[in-house]
Amino acid sequence: MPPVRPEAADTPGFSPRQNAVLEQALRLLVEGGEKALTTSGLARAANCSKESLYKWFGDREGLLSAMIAYQASKVRTHERSGERLTADLLRDHLELFARDLLEVLAGDVSLALNRLAIGQSSREGSKLGKLLLEHGRRQIDRRAMALIEQGKRAGLLRFENADAAYHTFYGLIVSDLHVRMLLGEPGLKDNVLQAGRAIEAFLTLHGTQKQSADALSAFAGR
Repeated sequence: MPPVRPEAADTPGFSPRQNAVLEQALRLLVEGGEKALTTSGLARAANCSKESLYKWFGDREGLLSAMIAYQASKVRTHERSGERLTADLLRDHLELFARDLLEVLAGDVSLALNRLAIGQSSREGSKLGKLLLEHGRRQIDRRAMALIEQGKRAGLLRFENADAAYHTFYGLIVSDLHVRMLLGEPGLKDNVLQAGRAIEAFLTLHGTQKQSADALSAFAGR
């Protein structure tokens, strides 16, 4: 298998073996902080050679990029090329995204990465914050915005600016929850309820009459 290039890590195409290595890398980071994430330590934990790590991920920055991209890939939108988007499918995809986003943001891995980046933000030469934006948040943003734009093309959503509409949706999902969790407050007990409320509010703001009619028709047909 060809090596995963760090510059391509924002679109993960990792093998199951590479995924297992990245899971171990994330575990080491959560349990021991950045100092625990060494090439030797990861090779031992993942039962692989250091040469394999360099081949797959390149240098330390490449490994961090891959770890972040892999973590971000857990927030799904279930995009399908050529899929005819209905009101029900749009709602399902939005709900999947919202629930995944809340689950990932509340997880130990994401909290550890974000706390580490915040702690390093004033350190000269620290790149973790930039990597989190480039290979984490922006990867998630691109996929969700593609879904929202597909919803507009299908006549189910209305907005002038896709970026503004998406960030409205993101804000409805996350609110101030992430900040509170970073400060030590426990995550939500019911991500499903929070996701549902966010979707209802978003569709109230940006849903079209077609979306409402399709949803009502689908409900009546059950």
